[in-house]
Amino acid sequence: MTTDPTRRDPYAGFPGRIGRTFADSEPSWPPRTAPGEKAPNIVVVLVDDMGYSDIGPFGSEIATPTLDTLADEGVRLSNYHTMPLCSPARAALLTGLNPHRVGYSMVANSDPGFPGYGMEIADDIPTLAELLHDTGYATYAVGKWHLVRDSASNAADDRDNWPLNKGFDQYYGVLEGLTSLFHPHQLVRDNSPLDIDEFPDDYYYTDDITDQAISMVKSLRAHDPDKPFFLYLAHNAVHGPLQAKAEDIARHQGCYDEGWDVLRTRRFAAQLAAGLLPPGTELPDRNSEAGLDVPAWDSLGQAQQKLYSRYMEVYAALVDNIDQNLARLTSTLEALGELDNTIIVFTSDNGGTGEGGLEGTRSYFSRFVHHPALPGDWTPDVDRDPDLIGGPRSLVHYPRGWGMASNTPFRLYKGHTYAGGVRVPFVLSWPRGAREGLLAPGVRTQYQYVTDIAPTLLSLAGLGRPAERRGTTLQEPDGISFTPVLADPSHASTHPEQYCEMTGNRSYYRDGHKLVTLHRPGAPYDDSEWALYDIRTDPTEIHDLAAERPDLVKELSEAWEAAAWRNGVFPLPDGSGALARRNPAEQRLTRPLTLLPGTPELERYRSSRLVSLRSFEITVVIDATGEGVLVSHGDQGGGYNLYVEDGRLHLAYNEYGVLHETDAGPLAPGEHVIALTATAEKGLRWSFTVSVDGEVRATPPSVHQLIGMAPFQGISVGIDRKSPVSWPLFERHRSFRYEGTLRSVTYTPGEPGPDSPEAVAAALKQAAASFE
Repeated sequence: MTTDPTRRDPYAGFPGRIGRTFADSEPSWPPRTAPGEKAPNIVVVLVDDMGYSDIGPFGSEIATPTLDTLADEGVRLSNYHTMPLCSPARAALLTGLNPHRVGYSMVANSDPGFPGYGMEIADDIPTLAELLHDTGYATYAVGKWHLVRDSASNAADDRDNWPLNKGFDQYYGVLEGLTSLFHPHQLVRDNSPLDIDEFPDDYYYTDDITDQAISMVKSLRAHDPDKPFFLYLAHNAVHGPLQAKAEDIARHQGCYDEGWDVLRTRRFAAQLAAGLLPPGTELPDRNSEAGLDVPAWDSLGQAQQKLYSRYMEVYAALVDNIDQNLARLTSTLEALGELDNTIIVFTSDNGGTGEGGLEGTRSYFSRFVHHPALPGDWTPDVDRDPDLIGGPRSLVHYPRGWGMASNTPFRLYKGHTYAGGVRVPFVLSWPRGAREGLLAPGVRTQYQYVTDIAPTLLSLAGLGRPAERRGTTLQEPDGISFTPVLADPSHASTHPEQYCEMTGNRSYYRDGHKLVTLHRPGAPYDDSEWALYDIRTDPTEIHDLAAERPDLVKELSEAWEAAAWRNGVFPLPDGSGALARRNPAEQRLTRPLTLLPGTPELERYRSSRLVSLRSFEITVVIDATGEGVLVSHGDQGGGYNLYVEDGRLHLAYNEYGVLHETDAGPLAPGEHVIALTATAEKGLRWSFTVSVDGEVRATPPSVHQLIGMAPFQGISVGIDRKSPVSWPLFERHRSFRYEGTLRSVTYTPGEPGPDSPEAVAAALKQAAASFE
């Protein structure tokens, strides 16, 4: 008989017996994949941008009773280290590999074309979710993902790096790094962006993702009484923009009137009393480095103090709300009888941030802009009624003085390899494990690293990491399980050395000594920028030993160099601007695009390619005049829309929170072609012209362009979805769907503006050519 390799024998390998009838046959079923009988559930709660001292178990005054209980019954790692930014930390946590090896040298908002910036988890690097799923776990993810490049976050992408293709059965949340907590810009369920016009007035994202997590767990238990689950609950809070529910903010009113210096001192005292730091630890002076400095609270005026206190009240409300939602989740587990056998990990992706600047901001996307040609009239803040701060109409961030207090007792912030950027709270609770001696409750001062989480959780679940998966040899992990440290407080750290790098900031840890830099962009990468600290006796990195120990500086700097080559750290960012470079294939996204009525909202990044740093024209063709929004792009943080109200055409332009309204005159019944032309001018400005049927109707004064992350919400046709561009219009008409007959909206991108990366690069090239 000839064997045909393209036609598999349907009976090959069947362990039963096949006869002509059921009576002549013996059945057989494949074994059910399931972990051990007592396999624990696993919940990883990852908070965004939370500093070391921001929860009760690590010295905070913010009431976090749920976390207090978990810490009292579990283990606190007081010397846990992570990466200084979001995506790299998440890649390391979920894979157990150093993030550069996985392809996350940076947040997933860049694409300079090098291996360390690939922003894709390869098939030979399994996630914790994939490994647990292979053994029979149900796997759920809710909240922030940020492991797919922004350019691949749209509905046309292959979704290879979306959660469902990285081991999760279900997902609900936001693929990008930040969002509005009242009006999330693009929610995704499983593999599909959700088409949402309006959110309920009482909607709040942190509550929503917790509701979804609880629903997933309840559904699992209704369908299967035994199957363990892995829940990855990744909060977007407390990342900016800071937004909290009014009732949560009210509980913290007046709590921060004494300022960040007093707060920092109190938190440090609580940390010492709790044994989180070795005796003799010193509290550093306020951060004083240029561009990172913090003024004394007492040097501020009364109006500044009142405003800044409000920012911190909002931040505290965010932390408070996270704990409330964690209480709802743990109560559900307790009601199901499963809290006892659930491992709960609570930590942060990186330290508290200084991105709010010296003064903080009520215009997050304006403050967030980083462009070398920012004009002198650029305003990184807007005036806002203090009562609006923290609500849906304001996108705020606190001054970096509060970021310094968040990171008590450590120096500097998110993005830095100093302790303020990489030392964060870590709590692990598992009642059954404690009862059986697998962990001894209390504080651990051993150094452990973010890559250790995945192997530790696998080990606690009684599982090993395979050498192969689905015929593919797996990359070796970098993390090392710290289960011996959990069980024995006196056990040595399982992670004796570790390199780190982030946007040129570098560090190397080995056996209690840490070599670290605060790199200034454009400065050379040489040994002169290294500082050396003995963090066993000086965990707050005050006493630089580099001059006293040049031998150790040389030894550890050489170790860093070797680790950097081994892990794919190079090339390091420099002053060339290469980090802003994008794949040339994205040029296709600047072709004219016609959107028809009924088109779901265009994703943020895709929308930005049509207008960012360039001139553009929007042509709206209507077959019948009516009331409503013709086209909208953006939200309360910045955007524009064209709408018809009371028979008149209007342009609303939200300049990072400052609303400009332009009346373009009456719009007679019938067919019309409406054009909005934007001309990019020097100084990062746009001049707009509104015309109807070829007649110029309005030429409002020029405005600052929306660049960086703005407009954050994508383009909608015939409606202003979710967060509105114009709040007054929203109050009058909500999302204001167009009632006439809209034929099409066409975007025609024009030439890059004089301040665009393309224009700057062309000018430099032309200047260089003149010397050849």
